[in-house]
Amino acid sequence: MQIVVRDNNVEQALRALKKKLQREGVYREMKLRRHYEKPSEKRAREKAAAVRRARKMERKRTERDGSR
Repeated sequence: MQIVVRDNNVEQALRALKKKLQREGVYREMKLRRHYEKPSEKRAREKAAAVRRARKMERKRTERDGSR
């Protein structure tokens, strides 16, 4: 990952770096790795996230199709 500092504007480059890190999910992964997570807990967390994504996609699909 590379950020270009233009006109000695470090603050702007730092904001761009933080935005890229956020988009890549680095902060989320750092938070998860602070403590050990049992494999069963990891599976449960990932399964719950998959269920949330599926429900959200279904809501969006019905919202899109229902408005016609």
